[in-house]
Amino acid sequence: MGQYKVGKIVKGNITGVEKYGIFVSLDNFYSGLIHISEISNDFVRDPSYFGEVGETIYVKVIEVDEKTNHVKLSIKDIDYRISKKSNKSKIKETGSGFEILKDNLDDWVLKKLNEMKL
Repeated sequence: MGQYKVGKIVKGNITGVEKYGIFVSLDNFYSGLIHISEISNDFVRDPSYFGEVGETIYVKVIEVDEKTNHVKLSIKDIDYRISKKSNKSKIKETGSGFEILKDNLDDWVLKKLNEMKL
């Protein structure tokens, strides 16, 4: 296929995170590993700080094995973040801060105490 060349920066999806690195799927044929030593120039305590399963990131190709379709990857010295996995629902802010809590706390406590008495 030859589409992945050493030094090229490509998109990939994180498929697994282990203590020794991050697994990335590049397409239907190629996948690779960002070894913990290729995550940062600094000490890396936990690769999960650098990505999570389902996240799409940029990766730099550092070696390609055409026979096995495996690629050695790096995120050192590149801006690798594209987007976070957004399957989680986010809490929408109402802008009222603690006012709702202040206005309703006494009623909620009384309601719960009454339920507990039953």
